[in-house]
Amino acid sequence: MAASSCQFQLTYYINYNVRPIKVKKTKSFICCSVQPSQNNVKVIINGAAKEIGRAAVIAVTKARGMEVAGAVDTNFVGQDIGQVCDMEEPLEIPIINDLTMVLGSISQSKATGVVIDFTDPSTVYDNVKQATAFGMNSVVYVPRIKQETVMALSMFCEKASMGCLVAPTLSIGSILLQQAAISASFHYNNVEIVESRANAVDFPTQDAVQIANNLSNLGQLYNREDISTDIPARGQVLGEDGVRVHSLVLPGLPSSTSVYFSRPGEVCF
Repeated sequence: MAASSCQFQLTYYINYNVRPIKVKKTKSFICCSVQPSQNNVKVIINGAAKEIGRAAVIAVTKARGMEVAGAVDTNFVGQDIGQVCDMEEPLEIPIINDLTMVLGSISQSKATGVVIDFTDPSTVYDNVKQATAFGMNSVVYVPRIKQETVMALSMFCEKASMGCLVAPTLSIGSILLQQAAISASFHYNNVEIVESRANAVDFPTQDAVQIANNLSNLGQLYNREDISTDIPARGQVLGEDGVRVHSLVLPGLPSSTSVYFSRPGEVCF
């Protein structure tokens, strides 16, 4: 039987649209938010001085129905977050290294608020607890967050009757790839994940782990022919259903994640 193949390729690029930071010495001052509209959702960005945090500040500023109400970070404390993001006009919102202070200021206004957390796996649980105490939901994007932390957050928020969205990725392309992989998994017996990065990072990456988790517990057992092999060249098995991942470090090559499926006479990736 002649072998056939099909290719499903998603190529995506992330442009944070942030220019280099211009550092200026300024006097420290306390001001948590401006109030252009009482109906807007007040957004507190924790980790605002990071590259992705600055991108979030710019995106929220341009969005309708929401506004940046607080910027929290350990870097550039006291500086206006608009200037740190190299925006045309300052936002008159200083970066503050005290999440509780910002939460308290926003909660007094009785406005609807949400905290976007870009901090660290070791602090995200306490950050969500603080936000919940002030009646605010949280959106968490913290790479390498442990599954135990996610479960603890789920249990805590369920008891508190509050919401918390833990986003494993902010890339639309990555989400579409995950959905396509789930659809394909019901039709193929073998699956391998191949990822490449320009620099050595924590492997397997969060994208690969998330795809493997999505393909697990679907009633499929993949790569039956050598599911128990321990040959290192065959890659690492993620989960209990035989999904394998191969991680490459290739400087100069754009980061990518591919999922290969196959069955006799047919390959899909």
